[in-house]
Amino acid sequence: MCQFDFLGYTFRARSALNRVGKLFASFTPAVSNKAATAMRQDMRRRGWLRRYDLGLDELADKTRPVLSGWIQYYGRFHRSVLINVLRAIDYALVHWAQRKYKTLHGRKARAWAWLNGVRARQPALFPHWSLGVSVER
Repeated sequence: MCQFDFLGYTFRARSALNRVGKLFASFTPAVSNKAATAMRQDMRRRGWLRRYDLGLDELADKTRPVLSGWIQYYGRFHRSVLINVLRAIDYALVHWAQRKYKTLHGRKARAWAWLNGVRARQPALFPHWSLGVSVER
């Protein structure tokens, strides 16, 4: 398979629709594996999701500019490939909630239910929640 990375994108053959609605192979970009790994490492390095003294609103305020920039840059082509990075952020939010709230400690299903409830009440809290693409578990 022929592919190459350029500016954080991997260009390779992917399925696309032509003007008539038929599938054909197109050489299109999507976020590269290196860039996705770098994004996850960047969030880990910043340590915001280990700040248990912060509230969820404060955490969202700190992460919003970074996540919005990634979504605008890497989500321009094949946004579905970006979902794995965003899903990792939701997993980290569940872990953060388990550490912060005593009632969620050791209860992953309950923590996911809590996060889904927050997402339903405040869909614009984190930028990747308002994409319209489900990244929850």
